[in-house]
Amino acid sequence: MRRTALTLVLALACASAFADEGARNGEKLYRVYCTQCHGLQGNGKGINAAHLSVQPRDHTDTAEMSARTDDDLFKAIKEGGKAVNKSVLMPSWKANLSDEDVRALVAYLRELCCRK
Repeated sequence: MRRTALTLVLALACASAFADEGARNGEKLYRVYCTQCHGLQGNGKGINAAHLSVQPRDHTDTAEMSARTDDDLFKAIKEGGKAVNKSVLMPSWKANLSDEDVRALVAYLRELCCRK
């Protein structure tokens, strides 16, 4: 029984560490690929935002981001906004990002929307 409990505790700790690592990698990727439109703070106020006919999503909006599933976010990043009935101005990143990269970005988005 003790061994099972210890195994469970270690598994949860590893999963948490992996999630944290994914979010850290996601933050790095976000800075490279997303900040031009979504801004350094993730608030949709990047340097390109003023020139777009549809304003970028505010990733710090907890209510809005909570309404999106991880699968929706993954698909929007991978295939572009049009794939999830959002702005066609959101590009597809499938040529630049692996599935692992996109999952890391999703993990970072989940962290970003809860920082308030």
